[in-house]
Amino acid sequence: MIYELEIVEEADLEIIDAYLYYESKKFGLGEKFLKELDQYFERICESPKHFEGKYKSYREAYIRKFPYLIIFEIEEQKVVVYSVFNTPQNPEKKPK
Repeated sequence: MIYELEIVEEADLEIIDAYLYYESKKFGLGEKFLKELDQYFERICESPKHFEGKYKSYREAYIRKFPYLIIFEIEEQKVVVYSVFNTPQNPEKKPK
């Protein structure tokens, strides 16, 4: 079963910020980030319970090629992404 993907506005803004940051560092790197992120979204939607549960009903998926963590929740037939968190940031800022 493939779940529907929903990305909340805050997570969408985090994705845009990451894209712009990587593009400013090297042309095309932002595109690579988005491609990697899309691959993780596909994996999450195909098998969301494969990823480790952390706080309450939230699950986390670490992106291997970039220092980001996708924080999501399973709601019936849908995966809701609440954050695409930059892991080098202060851990206190990590959404819970």
